[in-house]
Amino acid sequence: MPGRLPPPLRLKLLVLFLILASACSPSSRSTPFVPPTAPAPFIESTLILQPSPTSVIQKTPLPTISLPTATTNPEDCVNNLSFISDLTVFDGTSVTYGATIDKQWLVQNSGTCNWNAGYHLRYVGGATLDAAEELALYPAKSGTQAVIQISFTAPFSDGDYESAWQAFDPTGLAFGDVVYMRIVVVPP
Repeated sequence: MPGRLPPPLRLKLLVLFLILASACSPSSRSTPFVPPTAPAPFIESTLILQPSPTSVIQKTPLPTISLPTATTNPEDCVNNLSFISDLTVFDGTSVTYGATIDKQWLVQNSGTCNWNAGYHLRYVGGATLDAAEELALYPAKSGTQAVIQISFTAPFSDGDYESAWQAFDPTGLAFGDVVYMRIVVVPP
């Protein structure tokens, strides 16, 4: 039949057409965004507040507030600390060389003064066992219980050790029961 191409030639022409068509098609890469060249117009604020000629600003005095003052003189209160019990590391506990010891005492503020940041617990005898020699005393209101906690380190020699501590008020006066720890250090 004239005008018709044989099937192998038709297939070759179809492949050639597809190759040429794909070469002319746009690429699949995205087009980068190009911002407009003219900047957006800047609009300036036009809000203007002007007092009217008839308005008058009056200043009202603030009310005076009376704050309550302390009715008791801090010097009139009495400081006292009462030992209640050992919470950890009971007297005679054996510990090994270099052990960290978390000692806790339960005490009561048995005085009439509230303990605040001015109150301290100080080393007063025995061995410090690597503890700071002065620590903040736990803040406690009069009549409440508090836990005093000190971290000690056992020495590297055998023996019996005691560390004694007492409370001091903001003026530096000692008061209350002495709290202490007694341990026996043994080799590991």
